[in-house]
Amino acid sequence: MRSFSFILSLLFLTSVSAQEIQMSETASLEQIYGEVQEAEELLPMNELGIEFGYALYEATITAEEENPVLTVENVRDYAAVYVDGKLQGWMTEEKKAIPLRVLAGKHTLQLYTENIGRITYGPEILDNSKGLFGSITLSDTEIGNWRMIPLAVRDCAVGELTFAPQTDGGRPCFYKGTFTVEIPADTYLDVSGWGMGEVWVNGHYAGSYWEQNAQQSIQLPAETLQKGANSLTVFELKSNGKRTMRLSDKAIFN
Repeated sequence: MRSFSFILSLLFLTSVSAQEIQMSETASLEQIYGEVQEAEELLPMNELGIEFGYALYEATITAEEENPVLTVENVRDYAAVYVDGKLQGWMTEEKKAIPLRVLAGKHTLQLYTENIGRITYGPEILDNSKGLFGSITLSDTEIGNWRMIPLAVRDCAVGELTFAPQTDGGRPCFYKGTFTVEIPADTYLDVSGWGMGEVWVNGHYAGSYWEQNAQQSIQLPAETLQKGANSLTVFELKSNGKRTMRLSDKAIFN
């Protein structure tokens, strides 16, 4: 005869694996803006007082032609590129130039950057700036007059954010959804199809994800879940149109 606990586990896994979580609300990133700093040139994160995490670099650009090429001298470690609230692509140290899908004229350029971590050993420890720095050009014309804003994503109190029914996305923001649990037990959150970001469950930080990682799930320990309704909050850096996540009884890999 199968044990009662085994039967409960089966019931839990069945209910979990069938659950799709609709991210039905959003909260603007402006709610966690740090002190704005302005400068003619790009400043690395250490000069903005950021040891790790995220920052926004913003400037007004003038495109002299359609689809101009944006080029940055240094990208540490990752930047999602938006123009007028629309995702254009992303940049890394291996990918420092991208074409912008815009018409000629004035536009708002926003680069949301993440510092994944600092080197603490070896010869590169002396060259350990993060964020964006050095020259940045649009079709070989230097871009100036920058606004740079620390984004306290991981340190924010997600329970204090103001959410509203979601509208069709644009820039990075927080998403919120709910799911139900009959019997709290260890499970996984399937983040397949999302880009890069952070996850909280019931206000507790659960982990980060990136579409280029082999594992595409975040483990949710039983102690972070509660019987009945549970809240899921997600910060997404690349607004690629994904609006649902799914619970799983096993880890998900690419």
